[in-house]
Amino acid sequence: MDLNIQRRNLLKAGSVTLGTAVMGLQAHAQTSQGESTDTVQAVQPLASSTGLRFATCQFKANTPARIGIVLDSGHVIDVQAEAKRHGLKLAFAADSMLSFIASGDGGMAQMQSLAAKAAKSKVASISVKQVKFLSPIPKPQSNIYCVGWNYLEHFEEGKEARVDKTVTAYPEHPVFFTKGVHTMNSPFGTIPYDAPFTAMADWEAELAVVIGKRGRNIAEEQAMNYVFGYSAFNDTTVRDVQQKRHGGQWFKGKSLDGYGPMGPWIVTPGGVVLDDVRIICRVNGVEKQNGSYKEMYFKIPRIIAELSRGLTLEPGDIISTGTPPGVGFARKPPEFLKPGDVMETEITGVGTLRNRVKAES
Repeated sequence: MDLNIQRRNLLKAGSVTLGTAVMGLQAHAQTSQGESTDTVQAVQPLASSTGLRFATCQFKANTPARIGIVLDSGHVIDVQAEAKRHGLKLAFAADSMLSFIASGDGGMAQMQSLAAKAAKSKVASISVKQVKFLSPIPKPQSNIYCVGWNYLEHFEEGKEARVDKTVTAYPEHPVFFTKGVHTMNSPFGTIPYDAPFTAMADWEAELAVVIGKRGRNIAEEQAMNYVFGYSAFNDTTVRDVQQKRHGGQWFKGKSLDGYGPMGPWIVTPGGVVLDDVRIICRVNGVEKQNGSYKEMYFKIPRIIAELSRGLTLEPGDIISTGTPPGVGFARKPPEFLKPGDVMETEITGVGTLRNRVKAES
């Protein structure tokens, strides 16, 4: 359909999500005209100057990835190079986000100092469009923790489509499962499509939380003190594998290689107003999901408190907090990802992923 016609239809609909939907249509028009989908298109200002963005990226082709600080200006500071320029011995390995997170307050103070100096000076930096972004945590130290059914509407929309009809009432506690470490994918990486095994691949846009310090039996009122930051994540899922194979256990259908893109960076809590966050997914520029943090049934403090009961959380652990309604398998008729599709995951105030589905050779 012509882009102008789609815009007119949206205006007639009077949708509350008109702005984001039109942005999605524009993005689709750009990608369909051949624009690259593997770069950051824009950097939106953070909610507060106290926030910082940390990325793992390659500053030059075929070089080892290092930590970068992404500025509101759309430039990236090479932490290793900037520390060397100031004669600063870092408290962490400059090529490891996990090392940085584990360094605690000392490492964060160094990062804040480097960011402040870079903002005041005309230090050499590189545009986000010239940097290759990897997942902020390319190799997670453990499985990615996930929360299922954390939006009431998502729970309800799936009732009819789910094979398992035994769960009819909303759970009193968060539903936890994990994704294997090899699901981790970069923010602009391709999603493997291995037909016919992945013929029912589905989207699930989610807000990810990164844990900042070790904790066990964390009290709900203290839980936010354990948050290092937030990132965009997509719990991409193969529905028939999730529901019909392996005894109905979710792990395998959630854990195919590359089925967990994340990034492009981690934003520290000071840069995000959670109540303003929206969780959006578009496929080929068409909006499929649009929910808000305020609509989550179990908020982040409750999730951390319940997950940590008798279970130790470590610095760098990732928790994906659940997806809003609008997933493909619950639509009528059902919709699934196919080779050539572009899945865009936007967490407003945090960042946007753009992943193309690619058939396995």
